[in-house]
Amino acid sequence: MKKMKMIKFIAVAAISMAMFSSCGNGGKGSANGGADSTSADKELSGAGSTFGNPIYTKMFDVYNQKTGVKTNYQANGSGAGISMLVKKTVDFGATDAFMSDKDIQGAGADIVHIPTCLGAVAISYNLPGDPKLKFTGDLLAKIYLGKITKWNDKAIAAENPDAKLPNLDILVAHRADGSGTSYIFTDFLSKSNDDWKNGPGANKNPAWPAGVGGKSNDGVAGLIKQTSGAIGYVELIYALKNNMVFADVKNPSGKYITPSLASTSAAADIDIPADCRLTITNSAAAEAYPISSFTWIVLYKEQKYGDRSLDKATNLVKLLWWATHDGQQYCEPLQYAKLPAKAVSAVEGVLKSVTYDGKAILSQNP
Repeated sequence: MKKMKMIKFIAVAAISMAMFSSCGNGGKGSANGGADSTSADKELSGAGSTFGNPIYTKMFDVYNQKTGVKTNYQANGSGAGISMLVKKTVDFGATDAFMSDKDIQGAGADIVHIPTCLGAVAISYNLPGDPKLKFTGDLLAKIYLGKITKWNDKAIAAENPDAKLPNLDILVAHRADGSGTSYIFTDFLSKSNDDWKNGPGANKNPAWPAGVGGKSNDGVAGLIKQTSGAIGYVELIYALKNNMVFADVKNPSGKYITPSLASTSAAADIDIPADCRLTITNSAAAEAYPISSFTWIVLYKEQKYGDRSLDKATNLVKLLWWATHDGQQYCEPLQYAKLPAKAVSAVEGVLKSVTYDGKAILSQNP
């Protein structure tokens, strides 16, 4: 009899403790996103930019090891990332082209932009002997418009008098998917050539007048490497990791600039607007590489929507704070330029404006 009473006592005590524990955190984890967060609250999802994929892969892995917050990231192109955010199937999107006012209005609620680093779009090509070439924006626009179709064209030869140019057809390679990398490149072309500006224009997925499309930066890099006579644009890290030849590009100061950390950083040595939305192609800085850009993570400013918890929202904002501060140490080894001080200051203001149920998620000193 005593044994039966003891078993009943233990069972009642266990049930009481479970009920107390459940009521104690309301099923939502701790308010600061700490160790008491549920596993669902500590698992974030994002999608978008292949331009930023190498640095995001590194940052998210390090942050997971440090905090236990896991981020599942799908590198499926900037257009897809924004679309998935608007459909609320991911916690954040990643894009190399900031959203316009019209795009944000179409999202149904305010969206904020967090620049995470800077990158360069390299102009790569596949020619016998791997000559080092130079291009102007106007020349590249004419190639992509299909007006220049041979490598030994007089216009290319005029920019490269010392290069041995073959009598070879030019194969133009471009992105087949909606891409922020395409936006950066076409924004540069629009600033360099009126026919491009008034034709395809600056666009994530323009109506390409010529060429063959490849999916993602890897797809374009593959087309260039596999095809003699090809030319295309890829994020610098993809050109480097694939041992690809890439050109110097003339900037507005008249200098031919090689894409690098220093020349990319130089392009961002400007004032940053409070909402962090700006283009830096064709920067007026004398040493700037002209096809440079910030890349952004985008998220809803008001984080209380659907069944999102405060903990999940807090974990997302804290991840972005870390990425734009301590996480910047991982940029340069992967050939991305770190955010300049002016950009970091602007980012802090944006992150402090993110709310949950109308209240700022971060304190003034997170």
